[in-house]
Amino acid sequence: MILRMPSRHLVILVVVALVAVERLFGAGQEPAGQTPGTLVIAGGTVITMDAGRRVLSPGAVATSGPDIVAIGPPDEIARAYPQARTIHAAGRVVLPGLINTHTHAPMVMYRGLADDLALKDWLEQYIFPAEAKTVAPAFVRTGTRLAALEMIKSGTTTFADMYYFEEEIARVTRRAGLRGVLGETIIGFPSPDAKTPAEALQRAAAFIKEFSGDSLITPAVAPHSMYLLEKEALLAARDLAIGNRVPLLIHLAETEGEVETSRRKHHASPVQFLESIGFWAPTTIAAHGVWVDDDDIATLAGRDVGVSHNPESNMKLASGTAPVPRYLAAGVAVGLGTDGAASNNDLDMFEAMRQAAFVHKLVSRDPRAMPAAAALEMATIGGARVLGMAGRIGSLEPGKRADLIVVRMDAVRQTPLYDPISHLVYVTRGDDVETTVVNGRVLMEGRRVTTLDEPAVLKEAQEMAEEVRKAVRR
Repeated sequence: MILRMPSRHLVILVVVALVAVERLFGAGQEPAGQTPGTLVIAGGTVITMDAGRRVLSPGAVATSGPDIVAIGPPDEIARAYPQARTIHAAGRVVLPGLINTHTHAPMVMYRGLADDLALKDWLEQYIFPAEAKTVAPAFVRTGTRLAALEMIKSGTTTFADMYYFEEEIARVTRRAGLRGVLGETIIGFPSPDAKTPAEALQRAAAFIKEFSGDSLITPAVAPHSMYLLEKEALLAARDLAIGNRVPLLIHLAETEGEVETSRRKHHASPVQFLESIGFWAPTTIAAHGVWVDDDDIATLAGRDVGVSHNPESNMKLASGTAPVPRYLAAGVAVGLGTDGAASNNDLDMFEAMRQAAFVHKLVSRDPRAMPAAAALEMATIGGARVLGMAGRIGSLEPGKRADLIVVRMDAVRQTPLYDPISHLVYVTRGDDVETTVVNGRVLMEGRRVTTLDEPAVLKEAQEMAEEVRKAVRR
């Protein structure tokens, strides 16, 4: 009896713990480290985004474990993989998972907190004060779970992030099954997780060590910007990234005011200042890149710097429009980003594609400036190039990671369907995504997310929002 009582108590404790985990993350999913089996997605129109831009209609994609192993006609794939689990995609479009090259995931908790402001006022009067009062590990976990749920449900399979307590973001991201290039933020004033840039760099080093070699998480270093950091901190961030062979993320030339400040202080544009100090790493991702001239573009192209174009945030904050056609003509890799949901106000990459196509037609007065195919490229293989991951993700090809989505095409507004690429960019919304697969693991099928408990995530976010509301009340 003495020996059996502790055992029974232990069983009860384990059951209670499992129930709590299931409530928050969802029951019945594969464990995070488990290798998925063979999966076939068959019968839909397969848009590969490979070098030949092949479109198979109908087509099928076979995956085994985390990899794509075959693409071809449905009957051919069925014969080759007769025992595979099959998702039928007739009347749907199958394409690579979308890649969000710039966001701040936990900032979904500030969605709608402050609107209709210029970037400087928005940051200094609302966001920085709100972060100082509310950002903590629990806040970051809650916000990241909400962001991950939104991304899975709208077809994003990889995202680049820069924020505080990035290790918490990484843990939630990995548990949700998403792929992330995640950077610990270095900033020039006391932040929620570091009092100084030196302390933030120490945190970044520990973060890199924890997630080195992870199958889903690519750790990065994220100096906020050249205007909120001194030269020494920028170079220390660069050295940390280069020394650990990880990406370097930075906001760059986002506003006209940033350029004016740089010219006044450094007698150079932001790009040329960073060039003068030797800032660039082998994989550098510059978010925004709005206010650049031809010399800046040539520098970014020569240094293989990838640019994350954030059309919705730039329009909403009236920051300007990045010269994306000029970037592309110069050979700069360009991807799409949503920015944080506090300035967008969502994480829907279909909206980012549509607005990117529209804004460049408008500012150039040329309807050919950004065709649908170019917008789709930026959201897939272009984004992969920006992140330095084009050999692994961004297109559907044997040997690449099995990151893909299935999108319905039978809604009223999608009827009739003549050109699937046109529909993906000009008609489709995030809630048209039915199935999301990352690393061969099904994260959502039939609109049901398997790795997060949606009601529990929403409840937790609503409760956290009350804390935010109390903290920022004036």
